[in-house]
Amino acid sequence: MLTKDILKEYIYDITIRNYTDRTIKGYRNNLSRFFKYCEVELEIFELEEISHLHIKKYLSSLKDRDLSPSYINTILKNIRSFFNYCYKEGYCINVAKRVSWAREKKVVIKTFTDREVKNMLEAYKMDTYINARNKCIMAILFDTGIRNAELCKIKRLSVRETVIYIDGKGNKERVVPISPYLKKIMIRYERIRDAYIRDNILHYDNYFLSYRNKPLTGEAVERIVKIAGDMAKVRENIRVSPHTCRHYFAQAQLKNGLDIYSLSRLLGHDSVIITKRYLQGLEDKDVVEQGAKTSPLMNLKI
Repeated sequence: MLTKDILKEYIYDITIRNYTDRTIKGYRNNLSRFFKYCEVELEIFELEEISHLHIKKYLSSLKDRDLSPSYINTILKNIRSFFNYCYKEGYCINVAKRVSWAREKKVVIKTFTDREVKNMLEAYKMDTYINARNKCIMAILFDTGIRNAELCKIKRLSVRETVIYIDGKGNKERVVPISPYLKKIMIRYERIRDAYIRDNILHYDNYFLSYRNKPLTGEAVERIVKIAGDMAKVRENIRVSPHTCRHYFAQAQLKNGLDIYSLSRLLGHDSVIITKRYLQGLEDKDVVEQGAKTSPLMNLKI
């Protein structure tokens, strides 16, 4: 079977499984480049001809181009997923299982300081609908740690009095709390929004809408965060993005005493192994201070 034919079938499969458009695009591009390499460099066009050695050779070529181990592992993840699908469908054996992950360096996750977060929240005022919306977006990102795509998908009915129902990765629903601080901002935003859209016919029930009353895109949210970062004069070595807001949320929760298992559930992680990466960004003094607060002897119940 031609690899390009099975790739087309695989893309339909992950579309049915509700992968995001962005994820589908990444899988399609990465797999297409791998199969192109097989055709041009190895003269392989049939799925059954590909072995684990060919995959290793392709990954080695990526390494020779000085691409990062994390990027190479993303490619391997896509290839593994594809061959796992082919194995389940009975097309071939899963040769990708015999290919090991590239060893990644432990990266210390750096995020915003409390002062930078405060300044970013103050970058947008409540003087117009757009500014009120943007301020509310920043507050939700910092105070709930949800992903960019999850924020864009929040529906009005998903927002309750004290919690927000989040449509997470793989259609896994979870609940995140609304703190009193966040609730105050959301109430003001909703009042300004309702006045803004009062005379409009809405075709979408998203909690956040563009000025044309359409759902926000991930790119729009990235711009909102970037502008706030520029206005707050965030340090140049910090990546200003919605995902860095998520990093801040995770590290702040850990510093404030939340256990890693509860944090993992709030973040929507499948495993605490993923959540543990955020621990690497904590400085020694933060760990020491938290350890003093949770001292067994200081907290004896007698």
